[in-house]
Amino acid sequence: MPSTADRLKNVSISASAAMTQRARELAAKGIKVVSLSSGEPDFPTPVHAIEAAHAAALGGDTKYPPMDGTLALKTAISRKFKRDNNLDYDASQIIVSGGGKQVIFNAMLATCNAGDEVVIPTPSWVSYADIVKFAGGAPVPVPCYEQAGFKLRAEDLEAAITPRTKWLILNFPNNPTGAACSRAEMAAIAGVMLRHPHVWILTDDIYEHLVYDDFEFCTIAEVEPRLHDRVLTMNGVSKAYAMTGWRLGFCASGSKELIGAISNVNGQNSGGISTVAQAAAIAALDGPQDLLKERAAIYRERRDFVVDTLSKIDGIRCHKPEGAFYVYPNMACMIGKTTKGGRKIESDVDFVMGLVDEHHVATVQGAAYGMSPYFRISYATSMEMLREGCARIAQFCGEMR
Repeated sequence: MPSTADRLKNVSISASAAMTQRARELAAKGIKVVSLSSGEPDFPTPVHAIEAAHAAALGGDTKYPPMDGTLALKTAISRKFKRDNNLDYDASQIIVSGGGKQVIFNAMLATCNAGDEVVIPTPSWVSYADIVKFAGGAPVPVPCYEQAGFKLRAEDLEAAITPRTKWLILNFPNNPTGAACSRAEMAAIAGVMLRHPHVWILTDDIYEHLVYDDFEFCTIAEVEPRLHDRVLTMNGVSKAYAMTGWRLGFCASGSKELIGAISNVNGQNSGGISTVAQAAAIAALDGPQDLLKERAAIYRERRDFVVDTLSKIDGIRCHKPEGAFYVYPNMACMIGKTTKGGRKIESDVDFVMGLVDEHHVATVQGAAYGMSPYFRISYATSMEMLREGCARIAQFCGEMR
């Protein structure tokens, strides 16, 4: 019997996807599940983006696209970077891919050799480390502790960099914690990177527009222009514009070498992104932007409710994040207890499994993101679901002995 590739041995299934699937299985049995595990906006795609896609299809824009994106979309992305981030990129410095994940995958595959190290502030999105491993690299997690607001400290970053370091991956606002770096905090990170010119920097800014309480987003190439040619700035339309299913991400860099390498990989693993999705993305990026603040205000209300409610539960501590649509509660005080159903809580994995099996609330264990004992809740869902979910979590914790 033929065997699968050895490279798959180090790649795991996404924990958030696995928990979402578990929730679907319970729902298929007629059980009412409150799913707080999926990082997907519950808002609709903007109507003007859908109309643009429809018009493109009706107009015959259904042929093979340029592999790196249409000039019209690249020009819209260039305007977006200038408008939102004060960054200047022309069309030749921009690549369009099938979602932000493909940008990261292509970048790692284009640059990592066996044993190259990639520094990843942790807790981190589950796919970063697996993509690095797939490309032959070695992920180097750098803990970002709750006491520091789950943010990357300059001294910890400095200690993690070696001659073998190829990349630093930044993701602020962060998945899973929602932590975001101020301009001063980002400048401190940039100061470290200026001392290590052999390291590329990938900044995943997908949650850029989801910040609250007058917090001002910043991205590292904007904060420190001297890093412009070493930074790959990645973004997309999935989170801000609720276009997860359209599968469109993009990146830009001042380095022709890096963009050329990524473009080469992009050309081999993709035939280009759907033309109608590109038309929709142009409409989203160039269209009315008021909806971003309107939706962010709704997310902020949800965040405040979840943080306030969870903080009242005996044994749960919940940090208040600056952005994204996640909270990352600490459940250390639950370790050693036993649930009403008889499950001994020895880890955050036990906690989330007990919660979904006994009270049918789907969350994700902190272990999946590289830091325990925590669990991730997504508040990208209705207040009705959040009220029900938080009430069930309170009951689950209250029943433990």
